[in-house]
Amino acid sequence: MDMIDYPDGEQFSPGHVACAGCAEALSLRVILNTIGPDAIGVVPPSCTAVICGGYPLSSVSIPVQHTTLENAAASASGIKRSLNAMGKPDTTVVCLAGDGGTYDIGLQALSSAAERNEDILYVCFDNEGYMNTGGQKSSSTPLNAITGSTPAGKLSRKKNLVEILAAHRIPYIATCSPAHLSDMSAKIKKAESIRGTKVIIVIIPCLPGWGVADDAAVKTARMAVDSGVFPLYEVEDGVDYTMTINTRNQAVNAYLKQQKRFRHLSDADISDIQADVDWGWEYLLDRAGK
Repeated sequence: MDMIDYPDGEQFSPGHVACAGCAEALSLRVILNTIGPDAIGVVPPSCTAVICGGYPLSSVSIPVQHTTLENAAASASGIKRSLNAMGKPDTTVVCLAGDGGTYDIGLQALSSAAERNEDILYVCFDNEGYMNTGGQKSSSTPLNAITGSTPAGKLSRKKNLVEILAAHRIPYIATCSPAHLSDMSAKIKKAESIRGTKVIIVIIPCLPGWGVADDAAVKTARMAVDSGVFPLYEVEDGVDYTMTINTRNQAVNAYLKQQKRFRHLSDADISDIQADVDWGWEYLLDRAGK
């Protein structure tokens, strides 16, 4: 077992209103402590907005702007340009958004910021649905997953946001997991050392939305990585791929069957998902030159 080593600078306080066992609260703590106090947060409506709370009862110590759902990246761009004009170019501006405000409603603003290569750090907590408003599907929801708006299972695949962002040729994109916190901290540090648009996507198993036990969020996140459903990797300048973990040690079956949203799947459905995951894994290995 690897020991987790990161500085706890008290950037995230207890007493927040995240669900008991929520992996997003754990991830927020690591990310904010890694970034440090010289930062400004931008938070669109999401679970993150609820967890962070509002002044004067915020659970985070950095200043936070609660913005609208569609324009987190645009708001962050404006804040960063204002800081530059004030002679504070080293202050980190970090978006803390969900997949609904990133893959869907906020994609236009994120794409525009990426096209301009704005010097912001954009973190997406990807719980694969609109979990704060009833568990409806987003374009991040996987194929066949049952949600509040797809009661028989989603009919389309999950949007590959990393490939979309890679096409913008931004300096840095990475995926992270709350089951691999040292990796997460290292990637946040690396992103902070780079000028330009940086995007971090963190897989966040939603306890009620995915239908997993209250103490199983980190375990589920680890299974997502170990099965190759959610690979951990980096993309630099849109073309240089690096696999953080380039081996798998389990099939997708166990990962799927512990979640209520997938318990309706047949063996044939699971085989199809396994084939899709296998294809994506081989694609990444090829891009990374493994």
